[in-house]
Amino acid sequence: MAIEHTRLRGKRVLLTGGTTGIGRATLQLLAGEGARILTFGRHQEALDEALASANNNEVVGITADSDTVDGIEAVYTAVDEKLGGIDMLVACAAVGAEPIHEMANRDWRYVIETNLVGYLACAKAAIERMERQGGGHLLFVGSISTEIKAEGESVYSATKAGIQAFAETLRKEVADKNIRVSVVQPGSVDTAMQECTADEKREAVATQHMLQAEEVADAIHFILTRSPACDIVNLRIEPRIQKTS
Repeated sequence: MAIEHTRLRGKRVLLTGGTTGIGRATLQLLAGEGARILTFGRHQEALDEALASANNNEVVGITADSDTVDGIEAVYTAVDEKLGGIDMLVACAAVGAEPIHEMANRDWRYVIETNLVGYLACAKAAIERMERQGGGHLLFVGSISTEIKAEGESVYSATKAGIQAFAETLRKEVADKNIRVSVVQPGSVDTAMQECTADEKREAVATQHMLQAEEVADAIHFILTRSPACDIVNLRIEPRIQKTS
């Protein structure tokens, strides 16, 4: 019997962090499949550039910050008005961090609010809507930092470990609501979050020490297009030569 994969054309997708890096690559890929997408970012210029790169009239965006209650409310007001609901949440808005003892209190708290609390808030609002309509799919972009616990990533690793535990527990809580929950865990990726020069990133990609954002977007596409009976719980994707410490 042939497997019937999920088609993305016409699917209503909320994509967080779609203005840069993995989010922007995902925006372009899903838009090319005909998905109806709402995305958001903190800066209007980056948002405008991302929307133009999507080349799809069904892709819209707003400026908002996922670390605030008002920001999440504004995002879901736009979801209801512009998409008329949500079939898929792809959460990948995140910021990097230093070791906690090298950060001001307001700065590490901002990282927690953006990388973890923002994910939970987006998930809660999505579940409320998906439950009413009979199902949906939540996909969270995590990180292998959860596993490798590299020096210098204490705050960042804490947020990603929180996402991992949240997602793996949540999927058991919403399975009877026909809501799937997945996590993709990238290794090193050529994005603005990397603290190295553009030349160093190009070299890392060329020597297979770093992934391109498009490769992670392709993994996200794979997860979202499985059959309704298939739940990709965790998908770990790394460059062939991944730094682990």
